[in-house]
Amino acid sequence: AMAEEADNQSWSDSAELSYVSTAGNSSVETLAAKNLYTLKFAQHLTFLWKLEALKGKSGDTLTAERYFTDLRLEHAYSERAYSYVNTGWMSDTFAGVDKHVNAGLGAGYKFLNGPQSFLKSEAGVSAVNETYTDTTDRSFTEGRLFGEYVYAFTKKNKFLQSVEYLHDFDNSENYRYNSETAVTATMTDNLSLKVSYLIKYDHEP
Repeated sequence: AMAEEADNQSWSDSAELSYVSTAGNSSVETLAAKNLYTLKFAQHLTFLWKLEALKGKSGDTLTAERYFTDLRLEHAYSERAYSYVNTGWMSDTFAGVDKHVNAGLGAGYKFLNGPQSFLKSEAGVSAVNETYTDTTDRSFTEGRLFGEYVYAFTKKNKFLQSVEYLHDFDNSENYRYNSETAVTATMTDNLSLKVSYLIKYDHEP
């Protein structure tokens, strides 16, 4: 995966693109893209817009198709404490989800804030509506716990570990778990090489 970054005092943009192609007994191709745009309105207000897309096929058969976007506004109360409101949309047809829409709020705290080690955690709650590929739908309340640790070897070379747990309060068997382990190494001022391992687990797909 490759990441490109450009920033100034008020905004930054980070894009990732990855492509995997294998041949032999089976032919598999996967294309994934991510983008994170950050805009600082004022000293205490930050807007974040995240986009993700994933598409994969085996031979001529489509095997994966996922699209995701999230809009988020953060308000900082101090250098460590903050709150956020967000809304998002997701479609993952191969997981049986035609449309997932959520709106929520939460709070976070930065236990470590540099210069090398960064550790933060968040807790929040969202209202969720899901429409499934079999045309059924349901609405529920979802809780969220999130933790992220970053160790910066240098300003742009870093290790990251994040964990996210999403819990359906209306059905305790319907929970999800997301994890990312990644190392990013700078190649130029605007181009980096990223190696990552992602886990997306759905207990009741």
